[in-house]
Amino acid sequence: MGTPQFAVPTLLALAEDGHEIAAAYTQPPRPAGRGKQVRKSPVQLAAEKLGVEVRHPVSLKGAEEQAAFAVLEPDVAVVAAYGLILPQAILDAPRLGCLNVHASLLPRWRGAAPIQRAILAGDAVTGVTIMRMEAGLDTGPMLAKAAVPIERKTAGELTAELAELGARLMEGVLAEFALFHPVAQPEEGVTYARKIDKAETRLDFTQPAEQVERQVRAFAPAPGAWFALDGERFRVLAAEVVEESGEAGEVLDDRLTIACGEGAIRPLLIQRAGRPAMDTAALLRGRSFPAGSRLCWQPRCSLP
Repeated sequence: MGTPQFAVPTLLALAEDGHEIAAAYTQPPRPAGRGKQVRKSPVQLAAEKLGVEVRHPVSLKGAEEQAAFAVLEPDVAVVAAYGLILPQAILDAPRLGCLNVHASLLPRWRGAAPIQRAILAGDAVTGVTIMRMEAGLDTGPMLAKAAVPIERKTAGELTAELAELGARLMEGVLAEFALFHPVAQPEEGVTYARKIDKAETRLDFTQPAEQVERQVRAFAPAPGAWFALDGERFRVLAAEVVEESGEAGEVLDDRLTIACGEGAIRPLLIQRAGRPAMDTAALLRGRSFPAGSRLCWQPRCSLP
């Protein structure tokens, strides 16, 4: 049970290990991209290549969907970023329960956006937890954990790394299931990774440069942290912290160094609306950002 690319390595690992996959549950195909063409989820595409039956109910709350799930008589449901709430009837159906690949070291960062929240908070490490699911939000007992350093990784890079790590961890749990004993999550250290709000992607240059750079990494490659100048939005996909100073949001030089509340950042990879990403040096050969310019970053900025 999963939807985005994060869940695909786990699905492939289950198939490679010879497990009988009764069905793949995923979110329904939805309009996406600039053309709003209906697209299948990455999990659906991968499952179809494997010849696995794909189901994509809008909800699992109805008795009919719950009965259709139960008739599969699953030993275990493997869940990774599925995106639907599992009612108690679904949680109770598999003989060994529902096991979730969660992209954090629980109980830190329960919830929808653990990778982005870990980067924004400046955490030094994150990881994957295999958890037996229950009705609460990521509150179930843990079977296994593995940690990785965050360093200067973007959300995209960290997501790919944790997806592979989660797949390997789930492989180990299923291979030696009897050896993994569920351990209750500690009550201390609980944090919640709320869903990313669109407003959070606007770069806030009143913050220290280190925090602004975290914004860039947390939202790269998508949806992309951004600022605006002269009515045009620019997505910043990579940046470095530099020791310069000025008024927050002020362009300091001809290299697009931008002053922050403390220090400054210098974008390294940037994208104009409707165009491919490019090195900042390439952008500056065709688009001027005069020193002294003030970038649009405040909440009153009305760009879409």
